[in-house]
Amino acid sequence: MIRVFLVDDHPIVRDGLRNVLTAELLLEVVGEASNGQELLTQLPGTPADVVLLDLNMPVLDGLATTHELQKQHPDLRILMLSMMTHERTIGELLEAGAHGYLLKNADKAEIVTAIHAVAAGKRFLCSDIGLALLEKLLTSETESSAPSPENAIHLTHREREILQLVANGLTNQQIADQLFTSRRTVETHRQSLLEKTGVKNTPALVKYAMEQGLLDS
Repeated sequence: MIRVFLVDDHPIVRDGLRNVLTAELLLEVVGEASNGQELLTQLPGTPADVVLLDLNMPVLDGLATTHELQKQHPDLRILMLSMMTHERTIGELLEAGAHGYLLKNADKAEIVTAIHAVAAGKRFLCSDIGLALLEKLLTSETESSAPSPENAIHLTHREREILQLVANGLTNQQIADQLFTSRRTVETHRQSLLEKTGVKNTPALVKYAMEQGLLDS
């Protein structure tokens, strides 16, 4: 039996994961927390084999929690759960000690497979991330060593949509309403845009997008 601890600041996400995992004979949900600090407080009294750890959380986020888990519970297997697709972020988490990375839109089969994989001592990258990295690797092999500015970064369709709306002056909530998604999802994509472009704030992001021709006229 693999003991799983769920950590996410959204109860509805934890509910969904719990429903998926309790249906599996070899998996047992032994604890839940809404942030990394709660996890660290509960772990001594609630032993676990695998922790499903959200990246973006209040109090203590996924990256900081991973560092602490490596110090306090080095045998615990860490499976990150996020909507972030930027390879630099994923690399930082794996370097910090995470054993796997799973997107929140993964289906039931992939979630279960990921838990079994990391519990068995293996590394795991969800299929979407693996394919994206493979595509980037193959693309880089055919491109020149000095790519043109417009190809310097790779944005998803949704990131381009949000970038355009940010440039149009919409707030996160207005963007969420227009795209029929949550404000938190917009915030996550917005943070990904900042990381991908290497800028520190919204004005700089819009300026960069204009200079690189990433916006519609």
